Amino acid sequence: MDALSTVLEATRLRSVVYSKFPLKAPWGLDVIKDENSQFWRLVSGSCTVGSPDGRIIELEEGDLVFVPHGSAHWIADKSTSLRIPSPEFVKARRAGIPIFSGGDDVTILIAGHFEFDYQPLHPFLKDLPPIIHIRQYVTENQLLLKQVTQLMLEELNNERPGSSVMLKCLSEIMFINIIRAYLEQAVPDSGFLSALNEPRISKALKLIQDSPQKHWTLESLASEIGMSRSVFFNQFKKLVHETPLSYLTNWRIRQAQKLLVTGNSNISEIAANVGYQSEAAFNRIFKSKTGQTPAVYRRSTFFK
Repeated sequence: MDALSTVLEATRLRSVVYSKFPLKAPWGLDVIKDENSQFWRLVSGSCTVGSPDGRIIELEEGDLVFVPHGSAHWIADKSTSLRIPSPEFVKARRAGIPIFSGGDDVTILIAGHFEFDYQPLHPFLKDLPPIIHIRQYVTENQLLLKQVTQLMLEELNNERPGSSVMLKCLSEIMFINIIRAYLEQAVPDSGFLSALNEPRISKALKLIQDSPQKHWTLESLASEIGMSRSVFFNQFKKLVHETPLSYLTNWRIRQAQKLLVTGNSNISEIAANVGYQSEAAFNRIFKSKTGQTPAVYRRSTFFK
C-alpha cells in the first residue's frame, strides 16, 4: 500500500455530507471555527469565499473550496452581502424556517466535512494550507471530482435505500481527489505531501509505516534508503517537519490507538506490535502523546 493510503487508513478518515443548499440572493454565512475539515462545492449560481488567510476567492460553477483545519471563514453570493452566523442558519433549517429565500438568483451548494481520528495530528494534515481552491474541471482528477459531484447530486435529489452510506463513500472519494487535484495545481516545496515526491524519503516513510515494530534507528533507516545519517536526518526534517524518530514514535502511537480500538490484544501485546518491548515505556510514551494511559484510552473510546 502506498504511504498516503496507509496514512489515511491510520487517521480513520470519515466524512459527512450535510445537504444540497439552494440559496436565493442575497445570502451569506459566517462559518465558525470547527474541529473538522470543511468543503463547499459550487454546483450553480455565484459564490464568494472569504479565506481564513484574508483572501477573497470568487468561485465559478464546478469550483470547490476545502478548509483543512476548520478555520473560521465566510461564504456568500457576494462579498458585500449581509451574513449570518452558520449556527443560526443550521438552527433555522432544522426548524423548517425559510431563510435566504427572497431573491430570484439561486445558488446551489453541496457542503460537508471530513473527520480524522487520533492525536497528535499527522503531519499530512497539519501541513495543508488554510484553504485549498480547486478550480473547475481541467485535469483528470478534477473530472473525477465532477463525476463524484454528479453522483452526490443524484443521491441528494432522489433519496434511496443506502443513500447515506453512498454519500459517505462518495465524499471520501472526493477527499482523495481534492488532494490529488491540489498536488496538480501547486506542488508544495515542503511538508508531508512533498516528501512523497522524494523517492528516498518516501521509502523511509513506507518502511516506518509498514513495520513500526522494528527496532529502527536513524542509522538503520538511512542505510536502508542509501543516504548518509546526517543528510537523511536533515532532508527528512525539512520535508516532513518532524525528525525521523519523532515521526516513528508518533506513528507507533497512532497504530497503537487503532489496535486499542479495533483489536482484542492485551496492552503488552499491542506494545510489542508497535515496537515497545517494555509495557511501562509504552504506557509512559502513550500518555505523553494522548494524555491518557492505553487502558483509559481503550475504555473511554469503547464507551463513546
